[in-house]
Amino acid sequence: MLTYPLTLSFKVIAFNPQVKVTDATGQMALYVKQKALALKEDVKIFADEAQQRQLYQMKANKVIDFSAQYNITRADGGPVGAVKRKGMRSIFKATYNIVDAAGADVGLIHEENGWVKVMDALLGEVPILGMLSGYMFNPAYLVDLRGQTVLYLKKQPAFLEGKFVLDKRGNISDADEGLLVSSVIMMLMLERMRG
Repeated sequence: MLTYPLTLSFKVIAFNPQVKVTDATGQMALYVKQKALALKEDVKIFADEAQQRQLYQMKANKVIDFSAQYNITRADGGPVGAVKRKGMRSIFKATYNIVDAAGADVGLIHEENGWVKVMDALLGEVPILGMLSGYMFNPAYLVDLRGQTVLYLKKQPAFLEGKFVLDKRGNISDADEGLLVSSVIMMLMLERMRG
């Protein structure tokens, strides 16, 4: 069980995207590394920054696609579930379905306010002001499990760095926590360039 809130931080511009996840005590909780230059997304979650103990792996089932499914497995290859972007609906307001290992829909990640992303994208195109948009527009995401909001992800103001805080809003079992946190991380890896 993780100690919330979790802080997820990464460099906005990076050849090989990596996310450091620290818990409420400031200790490293997870370390995330994305494979560079892969035709299909390939992300690994480790228990440590030295990448000695892999916990999960997330792989796309298709080459870059609006509606690709990202299968989540444990280090031993056992299925945990998947997260799937809701194609065209996600262009305005990011929305992802979370499915369990049996393929049943169990959750949803959705943007709290789609207009924040629109304003961030518009301001981001203005020279000089675009560098400051991260201070003004900070999207937030709700994570629902079986109809209840259990996690809340909010971008924090930061310069040349992505910083998000993931807070717990409901009860989550250990089994569900791995699926939900992995799904949030995958969504963040996909949405990081959009705010």
